Amino acid sequence: MKKMLLPCLVLLLLMTGCKETEPENITVVEEDTFRYLALGDSYTIGESVAPAMRWPVQLVDSLRKTDVKIEDPRIIATTGWTTQDLLKAMDDQLNNEKFDLVSVLIGVNNQYQGKSLTAYEQDLHEIFERAIARSEEGAAGVFAVSIPDYGATPFGASREEEIGKEIDEFNEVFKKIASEYNIEYFNITPISRRAKEEPELVAEDGLHPSGEMYKQWVDLIFNDVKAILAPKD
Repeated sequence: MKKMLLPCLVLLLLMTGCKETEPENITVVEEDTFRYLALGDSYTIGESVAPAMRWPVQLVDSLRKTDVKIEDPRIIATTGWTTQDLLKAMDDQLNNEKFDLVSVLIGVNNQYQGKSLTAYEQDLHEIFERAIARSEEGAAGVFAVSIPDYGATPFGASREEEIGKEIDEFNEVFKKIASEYNIEYFNITPISRRAKEEPELVAEDGLHPSGEMYKQWVDLIFNDVKAILAPKD
């Protein structure tokens, strides 16, 4: 029996040694995961809706459902921001980071605060140039979303016609500058105007879009945005 002890002991040590070499606590890093930067104001940060209902978050969720590997959106946006506020935030919060997708939705507070279309146009040039610089694909990786018309909400009802006219003027500039940079521009403004007849499209604050309206924005832009992320030949 003593002769059997040594082989058994050697076998036990070998088995124990194998267990010690098994990898532990290994974090698997997903390769080729897309990154998304969303730039804007209250409409991008989703004022008065749950974080999961913000349109950039819903967009990412929809992309993931089609097996697109993409990180949670990096959102640089705050309620009340004008183009100047966004430019300052981009200076403060972005280094030399690059993203596969960059969205821009800005301008409603320029209109609300009575700022000029000329100043808006000048700032848009700078915003788009910086957005392109942060895009892995240059202008091809950037898209713009039009300014919604809050004149169709209870908050803006008393000045509906005036607000709608001014929003159209700002969007004309927005679309023109986006075109100059070959940036895709999505017109969600008609959806926002349905809020007058469809109260479920307005958040509880009576001003901002509800999660349902944001979902309709995402439905409108989804296929084209997904195409931006498609492999290039």
